[in-house]
Amino acid sequence: MGKKEHGFETKVIHGGYDSKDFLGSLTTPLFQTSTFTFDSAEQGENRFAGTEDGYVYSRLGNPTVRALEDRIAQLEGGEAGLAFGSGMAAVSAVLIGLTKANDHILCSRGVYGCTFGLLSMMEDKYNITTSFSTMNTEEEIRNLIRPETSCIYVETPINPTMELIDLEMVAKVAKDYDIPVIVDNTFATPYLQKPLEIGCDLVLHSATKYIGGHGDVVAGLLIGKQDIIQQLAMTTQKDIGGIISPFDAWLLLRGLKTLPVRMDRHCANAEKVVTRLKDHALVSSVYYPGDAQHEDYEIMKKQMKQGGGLISFEIKGGKEEAQAFLNHLSFIKKAVSLGDAESLIQHPATMTHSVVPEEIREKMGITNSLIRLSVGLEAWEDIWEDLYQALNQVTQSKTI
Repeated sequence: MGKKEHGFETKVIHGGYDSKDFLGSLTTPLFQTSTFTFDSAEQGENRFAGTEDGYVYSRLGNPTVRALEDRIAQLEGGEAGLAFGSGMAAVSAVLIGLTKANDHILCSRGVYGCTFGLLSMMEDKYNITTSFSTMNTEEEIRNLIRPETSCIYVETPINPTMELIDLEMVAKVAKDYDIPVIVDNTFATPYLQKPLEIGCDLVLHSATKYIGGHGDVVAGLLIGKQDIIQQLAMTTQKDIGGIISPFDAWLLLRGLKTLPVRMDRHCANAEKVVTRLKDHALVSSVYYPGDAQHEDYEIMKKQMKQGGGLISFEIKGGKEEAQAFLNHLSFIKKAVSLGDAESLIQHPATMTHSVVPEEIREKMGITNSLIRLSVGLEAWEDIWEDLYQALNQVTQSKTI
């Protein structure tokens, strides 16, 4: 009888680490070192040649970092993981690693502002062009694939419009052309969505967000097949150097242990807030994948466990009303990022996506009245009370 595979909630605590290998230490030790010594000159030669396992230099590998990489690979169902010093370091490593000059990238219509900035820079410097697509149908995707298309890059849920992409459909089309599919899984986390199991090739995270969960670390993660991850480790990560520190890896290992518990609470709070936002007179639209009225709700049910902890909504008016609403909030923090214990709220058009030209922002659905709320772990009644009083103050000022 084969060994039973542990559940997700067990893997986030025990995956990728055996205390017996580290003098019985219950917690993963922090190897805060830049380099490692060799027993002999020959051992050093062998390790550099790759004929002997072992650590050389923390830019090339570190035991604390390795434990994180092994754990996230288990959680995503991948063969190997790679940790970076930021989410954008992971994004840039994979996009640079999979492309060359004059290539083409097919990308979901909505994308994080800094990812958009990176794609623009790659076009300016290396003539690597990008086509943005809603990816609503197989036909649309096939029509946009070119002979020089090197990869398909997808966010789902999309930041900040909360649109969803059918990953099974995208992966099916990509396989016909032997094109790798990269999925930014930051909003969903492996607890809610596993793109690799659906047929995608690479998954990345801004681990700053839900993976860390406490707003005290900046990091990125990339997961996929062993050969691709090894190739990226020995090229774009090693030579560009966007590595994670051992201490930040240690913080992520600590944060991961509570990921399922936190995500359940984020989702539960978000569902309660959505119900009430939809009934407020100042709110014109609410975008939340777990809402049965969301246009992509059927996709959510197919590939996500729950709707997540992010809500976007539009209030009647424009930038002035949106900013007035934010300024009336009491304890909900006006800040970018997401996935922290604290509820965070921001105005994408002037903050996270301000780098995107206005005409392109509008095509992405990012209007001046759009607000993005990362629902925290506080009592949902307190979150709603703060939103409610701020909405009411804007309503009153408009009617005076």
